[in-house]
Amino acid sequence: MSTPDSATGPAVDEPDPPSEDRLTSLSTTAARQLATTTKSEPQMQAISSRWLLRMLPWVDVKGGTYRVNRRLQLRVGRGRVQFEQNGADDIRVIPQTLTELPTLRGYSDTEVLKELATRFRVREIRAGQVLVEAGQPVTEAYLVVHGRFTRFTEGKYGEEEIVGVVTDGAQMGDEAIGQPDPLWLSSVRAETAGVVLALPWSVVTEFTERVPSLAAHLEAYARRQSLPMNRKGEADVPVQAGHVGEPTINGGYVDYELAPREYELSLTQTVLRVHTRVADLYNNPMDQTEQQLRLTIEEIRERQEWELVNNREFGLLHNADHGQRVSTFTGPPTPDDMDELLAMRRKTKLFLAHPKAIAAFFRQCNRRGLVPGTASVEGHEIPAWRGVPIFPCNKIPVSPQHTSSIIALRTGEGDQGAIGLYQTGIPEEYQPGLNVRFMGIDANSIIRYLVTAYYSMAILVPDAVGILENAQIGRTAE
Repeated sequence: MSTPDSATGPAVDEPDPPSEDRLTSLSTTAARQLATTTKSEPQMQAISSRWLLRMLPWVDVKGGTYRVNRRLQLRVGRGRVQFEQNGADDIRVIPQTLTELPTLRGYSDTEVLKELATRFRVREIRAGQVLVEAGQPVTEAYLVVHGRFTRFTEGKYGEEEIVGVVTDGAQMGDEAIGQPDPLWLSSVRAETAGVVLALPWSVVTEFTERVPSLAAHLEAYARRQSLPMNRKGEADVPVQAGHVGEPTINGGYVDYELAPREYELSLTQTVLRVHTRVADLYNNPMDQTEQQLRLTIEEIRERQEWELVNNREFGLLHNADHGQRVSTFTGPPTPDDMDELLAMRRKTKLFLAHPKAIAAFFRQCNRRGLVPGTASVEGHEIPAWRGVPIFPCNKIPVSPQHTSSIIALRTGEGDQGAIGLYQTGIPEEYQPGLNVRFMGIDANSIIRYLVTAYYSMAILVPDAVGILENAQIGRTAE
């Protein structure tokens, strides 16, 4: 039997076809071991435009304190009272906040204030109810706990004319102290359901008869308000105009506040820590310490702007004069509201508003078929109203009830506006008003740097800042 031929020598395997999972060249993962990547600088989401810091004129305060000298103010300003609530019917005014009333400003007898606070009575008001009518005698003073109330009068031709809006924490009727037979100058109507605290004038009379210190305080208040003053409440300077002949010209002088307000520079600080091993070995292509410092300064500047808006000592929201605050007429910020805010001062330079408040304002413009203009600022086209730019500022808070505020500013020392305060030339200055000081290396090889920004803000006259309050930012039903 024959057998098939066979090749001599060992058998050779045929190569397998290339597999889809097997690479035929050097992989990118391996190649990266010999390559240098191109990297970005460290990024930070919390950086905002910080328009307030950019638009404020900054004044160099060499002495660390800035004093605002003003003319003597005779008209006593008012603030906002606060309340405590323990149930629907147990609502009380906090006694210490009664000194926010112009009539009680500076009164120091806490026991009398506590007793007076207990004499207020809770009164619920339904929407549409008229609380007082113009021309009627003032028999009660009111503190608004909650709700929106409209002040209105009869116009020249019998139509209703709105003269203002009253909201939470405001007062009505206390201005009648010292006036014989006071009458309500305007009617007050509740636009929403609300709650007020009422105090009959008979109670005030009772207190003044048995508390000599209170009677003396109210008499001094009435006497001060009867002194000649200009339309802004400053002590009057007698001047004459239009006279002929040789009349005797009255003389006088400009009186000053004896205890003007002083603004001390505030600060924001942090200690930056960098390990020496990181600073020594990992500085290419970027300086690790420089990048750490850059982002730290960004965080400090963000907090600085927040303080300029919200700080209780010098921030805009807490230091704007009560007389320069207005509430929205209907809830959302409307063109009418912005005009009202704009009309309260001369030379308004800018508006500041939360981005959602700006969106709410634009929705109201859309409903009226209005197109807001723009203003060119530092090469940017900024939304504007009546030629005044509206800058976004996310440091303005939004309340749990979805309301916010819009701030109007006049700026600069020359215009008696709002100014930023800082000090330049400080030791180891890194930026104007900000320094970085080496604190040493500790036992754990950690380098420490003290980073500090010094700043504050001053409002030179009360009408430099105005606030539109209670601006609803949520969408409303069409």
